[in-house]
Amino acid sequence: MKDDIEFPEVNQVGVCAIPKEDMGQTYWHVHLINTRETPITNVLVSTRGYGKRQDEEVRTSELRHYFETIDGKSAQAIEVIPNDLIGLSNQYWVSFYIDRKIFDKKFVFLPDTLLDKNLTKVPVLDQDGILIL
Repeated sequence: MKDDIEFPEVNQVGVCAIPKEDMGQTYWHVHLINTRETPITNVLVSTRGYGKRQDEEVRTSELRHYFETIDGKSAQAIEVIPNDLIGLSNQYWVSFYIDRKIFDKKFVFLPDTLLDKNLTKVPVLDQDGILIL
Protein backbone atom coordinates (compact mmCIF):
# COMPACT_ATOMS: atom_id res chain seq x y z
CA MET A 1 0.00 0.00 0.00
CA LYS A 2 2.83 2.39 0.83
CA ASP A 3 4.24 1.76 -2.65
CA ASP A 4 1.02 3.21 -4.12
CA ILE A 5 1.51 6.60 -2.42
CA GLU A 6 3.30 9.25 -4.42
CA PHE A 7 5.77 11.41 -2.49
CA PRO A 8 6.54 14.41 -4.73
CA GLU A 9 9.84 16.22 -4.29
CA VAL A 10 9.73 19.57 -2.48
CA ASN A 11 11.30 22.39 -4.49
CA GLN A 12 11.45 26.15 -3.92
CA VAL A 13 10.15 25.93 -0.34
CA GLY A 14 12.55 26.08 2.58
CA VAL A 15 13.27 27.22 6.09
CA CYS A 16 15.69 29.97 7.12
CA ALA A 17 17.02 31.40 10.36
CA ILE A 18 17.78 35.13 10.49
CA PRO A 19 19.97 36.42 13.35
CA LYS A 20 18.75 39.49 15.23
CA GLU A 21 20.67 41.33 17.94
CA ASP A 22 18.87 42.48 21.08
CA MET A 23 20.68 43.81 24.15
CA GLY A 24 23.89 41.96 23.29
CA GLN A 25 22.14 38.64 22.62
CA THR A 26 21.64 36.99 19.22
CA TYR A 27 18.25 35.43 18.59
CA TRP A 28 17.53 33.33 15.51
CA HIS A 29 14.17 34.10 13.89
CA VAL A 30 12.94 31.15 11.82
CA HIS A 31 10.85 31.70 8.68
CA LEU A 32 9.27 29.47 6.08
CA ILE A 33 10.31 30.69 2.60
CA ASN A 34 8.23 30.19 -0.53
CA THR A 35 10.36 31.12 -3.57
CA ARG A 36 7.72 29.77 -5.98
CA GLU A 37 5.63 32.15 -8.08
CA THR A 38 2.44 30.51 -6.77
CA PRO A 39 1.10 30.18 -3.21
CA ILE A 40 1.20 27.13 -1.00
CA THR A 41 -1.83 26.36 1.16
CA ASN A 42 -2.84 24.50 4.32
CA VAL A 43 0.71 24.74 5.64
CA LEU A 44 1.46 22.77 8.81
CA VAL A 45 4.84 23.17 10.50
CA SER A 46 5.82 20.88 13.37
CA THR A 47 8.86 22.05 15.34
CA ARG A 48 11.05 20.46 18.00
CA GLY A 49 14.58 20.51 19.33
CA TYR A 50 16.68 17.55 20.40
CA GLY A 51 20.25 16.53 21.14
CA LYS A 52 22.78 16.30 23.94
CA ARG A 53 23.92 19.00 26.30
CA GLN A 54 26.63 18.13 28.83
CA ASP A 55 26.15 14.38 28.12
CA GLU A 56 22.43 14.61 28.91
CA GLU A 57 19.66 14.00 26.36
CA VAL A 58 17.53 17.08 25.76
CA ARG A 59 14.13 17.10 23.99
CA THR A 60 11.85 20.09 23.68
CA SER A 61 8.10 20.08 23.44
CA GLU A 62 6.75 19.67 19.93
CA LEU A 63 4.96 22.77 18.65
CA ARG A 64 2.66 22.96 15.66
CA HIS A 65 1.95 26.01 13.54
CA TYR A 66 -0.72 26.36 10.86
CA PHE A 67 -0.87 28.89 8.04
CA GLU A 68 -3.76 28.93 5.61
CA THR A 69 -1.78 30.44 2.71
CA ILE A 70 1.77 31.56 2.07
CA ASP A 71 1.88 33.62 -1.09
CA GLY A 72 4.42 33.14 -3.84
CA LYS A 73 7.73 34.93 -3.35
CA SER A 74 7.05 35.48 0.36
CA ALA A 75 8.00 34.34 3.83
CA GLN A 76 6.14 33.48 7.01
CA ALA A 77 7.65 33.83 10.49
CA ILE A 78 7.46 30.58 12.45
CA GLU A 79 9.26 31.09 15.76
CA VAL A 80 12.37 32.35 17.54
CA ILE A 81 14.96 29.79 18.62
CA PRO A 82 15.86 30.65 22.24
CA ASN A 83 19.55 30.86 23.10
CA ASP A 84 19.35 27.76 25.30
CA LEU A 85 18.35 25.68 22.24
CA ILE A 86 21.30 26.83 20.12
CA GLY A 87 23.65 23.86 19.87
CA LEU A 88 20.81 21.35 19.59
CA SER A 89 19.26 20.02 16.39
CA ASN A 90 16.21 22.16 15.60
CA GLN A 91 13.76 20.32 13.34
CA TYR A 92 10.96 21.77 11.18
CA TRP A 93 8.66 19.26 9.49
CA VAL A 94 6.66 21.14 6.84
CA SER A 95 3.55 19.84 5.04
CA PHE A 96 1.58 21.86 2.49
CA TYR A 97 -0.56 21.71 -0.61
CA ILE A 98 0.10 22.97 -4.12
CA ASP A 99 -3.17 22.80 -6.01
CA ARG A 100 -4.61 19.52 -4.71
CA LYS A 101 -1.32 17.68 -4.16
CA ILE A 102 0.29 17.31 -0.73
CA PHE A 103 4.02 17.83 -0.14
CA ASP A 104 6.12 17.42 2.97
CA LYS A 105 9.75 17.71 3.95
CA LYS A 106 11.86 17.75 7.10
CA PHE A 107 14.37 20.59 7.55
CA VAL A 108 16.95 20.37 10.36
CA PHE A 109 19.36 23.01 11.64
CA LEU A 110 22.14 20.79 13.01
CA PRO A 111 24.00 21.78 16.22
CA ASP A 112 26.81 23.68 14.44
CA THR A 113 24.62 25.30 11.78
CA LEU A 114 23.45 28.51 13.47
CA LEU A 115 26.78 30.35 13.30
CA ASP A 116 27.66 33.69 11.75
CA LYS A 117 30.24 32.02 9.48
CA ASN A 118 27.39 30.14 7.75
CA LEU A 119 25.40 33.25 6.80
CA THR A 120 24.26 33.68 3.21
CA LYS A 121 21.79 35.97 1.43
CA VAL A 122 18.24 34.63 1.89
CA PRO A 123 15.94 35.13 -1.11
CA VAL A 124 12.56 36.82 -0.60
CA LEU A 125 13.66 38.36 2.73
CA ASP A 126 16.85 39.85 1.21
CA GLN A 127 18.67 39.46 4.54
CA ASP A 128 21.64 37.43 5.72
CA GLY A 129 20.71 34.14 7.35
CA ILE A 130 21.00 30.37 7.26
CA LEU A 131 18.87 28.82 4.51
CA ILE A 132 17.83 25.19 4.02
CA LEU A 133 16.03 24.41 0.75
